Amino acid sequence: MKKIVKIKSFIWSVIALLLLATSCKKENHVKDLAHNSDTNTAIEYANTKEPSQEFKDYWYAGKAEITSYKLEQARYGEIRSGKAVLIYVTEDFLPKVQVKADRQHPNNIPVLKLNATKKFNTGVYPYSIMQSTFYPVSNNGHALKVSNSMQEWCGHVYAQLNNRNEFEITSHSYFESEADKNLKLKKSILENELWTQLRINPKSLPVGDLEMIPAFEFLRLRHVPIKAYKASAKLQNGNYSIVYPELNRSLTIQFNTEFPHDILGWEETFKSGFGTKAKQLTTKASKLKSIKSPYWQKNANKDEVLRETLQLN
Repeated sequence: MKKIVKIKSFIWSVIALLLLATSCKKENHVKDLAHNSDTNTAIEYANTKEPSQEFKDYWYAGKAEITSYKLEQARYGEIRSGKAVLIYVTEDFLPKVQVKADRQHPNNIPVLKLNATKKFNTGVYPYSIMQSTFYPVSNNGHALKVSNSMQEWCGHVYAQLNNRNEFEITSHSYFESEADKNLKLKKSILENELWTQLRINPKSLPVGDLEMIPAFEFLRLRHVPIKAYKASAKLQNGNYSIVYPELNRSLTIQFNTEFPHDILGWEETFKSGFGTKAKQLTTKASKLKSIKSPYWQKNANKDEVLRETLQLN
């Protein structure tokens, strides 16, 4: 058994060398953090078959996938125009301290990371939303970490989930009723992780009646308690749909059934606004442009042309 574990660790260490080439580069390496890795967790998430050659050719090529979307966002009972961007990239992840690894180590966990951003205006003031999900390439467990931040002129909020023995969640807000909170939840399906799981293998997505923790973005926009809610999910013809009866909310993600299963758009319907002025509205996103790029190297003024390519200006 020990021999098998050593072989698996060696295989994933080789993959890790490729993964680090795809992630954001730091100008100076800090001290090696590999000693903070959790060996048991690393073995657990590595205990699966090796990714296909097709997967490795696409995701371990030293580039991120960046896709822009035209956004129609429901907020305060009206539809707002904006842009959304999904940035997928593979990285090496430290299972114990739960951050991106600076160096290779056999106990690191290969993840497919998604940074999902939205920018739109509500009248005179802007909104900026970002959700980050770190999901194991092995596709045999929950996301290792999820975070969400939201900024607008009233203030900013932040929430983070760490996957340990339980889901450990910290939440910070400028609202008195939300303020600073720490809580633990039993492990449930995370809506945030499904956007990354889909890219690895859409057939593995959960379906039927289940319990799910909604996207952190939705929980903050609607000031809904962070917990699992009853939901039903369906996968059919390039559409993955989730319905939350208790929340009067539904989400449908449209994706390419062929690899690499790129996301074509999505629709999210929920009650927007407050009190008697609240009404059911549908947020929509439609794909504009997708590129592969080592964007962390594209930080010169001349590289702003890529924003034109992505139709973000």
